[in-house]
Amino acid sequence: MSDFPLIFFIIFTILASKSYAQQNYSGNTVMSCKEPNETGTTASFLYSCNGEKFSCRAFLIFRSQSPYNSASSISKLLSSDPDEIAYINNISRSNILDQNQEVIVPVNCSCSGQYYQADTSYVIASKYDTYFLIANSTYQGLSTCSALVHENIYDALDLFSGLNLRVPLRCACPTRDQSRNGVKYLVTHLVTWGDNVSSISAQFSVSSQSTAYANGLSENSVLYPFTTLLIPLLKEPSSSQTRTIKSAHIEIFYPSRHKISYSSFFIGAGAGVSLAVLCLILFIVLKHKKENKRGEVLGRGRERKQKWNLPENVLESIIGGDQMIKVYEFEELVAATENFSSRKRLSNCVYKGVLGGKLLAIKEMRTDISKEVKFHAKINHFNLLSLTGVCKHHQLSYIVFEFMENGSLKEWLCKDDNTGAQSWNCRIRIALDIADGLDYIQNFTAPAYVHNNISSNNILLNRHLRAKISNFSLARPADNEGQASSSMKFVDGRNGYLAPEYIETGQVTPKIDTYAFGIVLLEIITGKGAVFEQDGKEVFLSETVLESMDKESKIQELTDPRLQVMHPLGYIIQQTDLVLRLVKLCVACLTAEPESRPSAAEIKSTLIKIQSDVQN
Repeated sequence: MSDFPLIFFIIFTILASKSYAQQNYSGNTVMSCKEPNETGTTASFLYSCNGEKFSCRAFLIFRSQSPYNSASSISKLLSSDPDEIAYINNISRSNILDQNQEVIVPVNCSCSGQYYQADTSYVIASKYDTYFLIANSTYQGLSTCSALVHENIYDALDLFSGLNLRVPLRCACPTRDQSRNGVKYLVTHLVTWGDNVSSISAQFSVSSQSTAYANGLSENSVLYPFTTLLIPLLKEPSSSQTRTIKSAHIEIFYPSRHKISYSSFFIGAGAGVSLAVLCLILFIVLKHKKENKRGEVLGRGRERKQKWNLPENVLESIIGGDQMIKVYEFEELVAATENFSSRKRLSNCVYKGVLGGKLLAIKEMRTDISKEVKFHAKINHFNLLSLTGVCKHHQLSYIVFEFMENGSLKEWLCKDDNTGAQSWNCRIRIALDIADGLDYIQNFTAPAYVHNNISSNNILLNRHLRAKISNFSLARPADNEGQASSSMKFVDGRNGYLAPEYIETGQVTPKIDTYAFGIVLLEIITGKGAVFEQDGKEVFLSETVLESMDKESKIQELTDPRLQVMHPLGYIIQQTDLVLRLVKLCVACLTAEPESRPSAAEIKSTLIKIQSDVQN
């Protein structure tokens, strides 16, 4: 028994060193399109979620290239705030930048399972686009081919113009050791020809040793173009630390017919250039094979259109210029759900089933699905539930979604044996995910949209407890902002979430989503529903909290007891400051005057600051 403490200490030391080790430099393994379980390595995928924080503010370096050569266009490509990009780079939103000018892009970096990532989306614009080219040309190595393959349901040979892809971007948060040494931010820097650890470190005024340690390298390690290096910084980067890269233009000719212009490949010597060019040529040949397969897919889509007589406005979004959405045979859904058996039922009209090797959710609907399908055809974001297909059979319609293992936020908050619900970090991250999704539909879609039905029932959680907004049946464009809705919808589940201006006049603006978000955040804090029973009476959660704002002890009492932190001596550690900051954000969202409520972008910024303080 006397050796037990020593053994325990050794095991703990090994585990701790593994948990807080630096990231590993990928090298040229990023050229692989195989997923980590195929290659046995994660370095070519994304950065491991081994930092002290689950989420943090991070920075990416992007090189200006047409059409992404302004703060506005770069912000859309990388789903970042254009005003922040303009401010930190000392430029205007619309200023056209020099070719290959480095641009600092702030992002929210979060754990998704075992990897860190910042989330964005990309609509395929060219028939020559492949996962490899999107990762290494469009995103310049800020994503990887293997990560794109993993994140999207489409086979590598099934890509064509109009598909909307999810794009995870490479980012990371400081480890505990780095935080102890004063590191506050990690910058994902793009490596180009001639770069080495010392030159990149000097550019950002950091020591070569700290950069080498952050990436699992020595100071003399060889760096490869199209890879990324993490730069540890004590303060935010500035425009004085950026540069403009001189490049030469390379054109790759496809025999007799096609020419691809690709100026991101910088002239240099050695096998690196040959490898990159050979990879490009290989993908072009594969793309050529894909043309025939694409024709077959579209042909099958046209046959289904005639067979099922789907509504014309639905088909416009399926085979038109927006994102392509699969049309399923009814027999496929019958087989996947075992003839819609009770064993496969998730709720009254939602079933689970395996289609194309993936577990998906299948929702049966008797209402018109055209608006919801059109909306999904235009959007793709990590925090919005992804629609993968539709089906029409007699008078019923079916929509097929990604499967969310932990169900709705409402259900999750009600579970008594829910260990994840005991963490402030987890709950704030859920709130941040919701705000991120709202920010996307309000600021990164054209036109901007109002969800118009935000509630804890319509927030779904995946196996990693990452939140996604669902149910866009009432979503509408925000271009007629301020106008009253022609048909006010008082459907089940909206009681307690409706903004006063909507109840009084039917006014629909993005600020009604802000109001509903405030209610959902209160649910996250208290563990109670938007409307709950107290002393035999129906009580609105918002009224209860607002009445308690002048009494800190009352607010503490409203906090979900599962979030209480016990001191080893047995008493409860009060977290009044954290609770007050969150409740004040709720109150700001619930302000009676819509124009006084914060935007989704402002909510996101506030939650990032709160989350950072909680994790420190």
